[in-house]
Amino acid sequence: MTRVLILCTHNSARSQMAEALLRDAAGRLGLLLDVHSAGTEATRVKDDAKTVVAELGLSLDGHSSKTLWEVPDAQNFDYVITVCDSAAEACPVYPGKTARLHYPFVDPSGGSLERWRAVRDAQRRQFEAFAQALRDGREVPSSYADSPAVNVP
Repeated sequence: MTRVLILCTHNSARSQMAEALLRDAAGRLGLLLDVHSAGTEATRVKDDAKTVVAELGLSLDGHSSKTLWEVPDAQNFDYVITVCDSAAEACPVYPGKTARLHYPFVDPSGGSLERWRAVRDAQRRQFEAFAQALRDGREVPSSYADSPAVNVP
């Protein structure tokens, strides 16, 4: 089974949403993935993240903000995907078999629900493409294909 870690600074918004979105995409495609998210620091899962994923019929209930070292078998991932620049800089070194990818998304924290939705939708497109490539045996996207700028307040 392919293991994927999505890493952000606080594991409170972008990485939590991406974890739920990737699990959903993999499930719909019949792809077996072991997906986790973590942060370089732990805080709490933000209510707006819960709200916008719930709009898609997904849930972050039972999710908690955690650090990388709280994830099972933290050094054994096939893919480590950072979703913010800070996490990309702080990401530890992984063994040679681990592919590191950077898909930066704007931090929606403090923004309107429209901003949260825009980030969620951008993540959904990116992680759908990632899961589709894995399922089809193609090379996964090496970078974030859409513009990471979200011009919604």
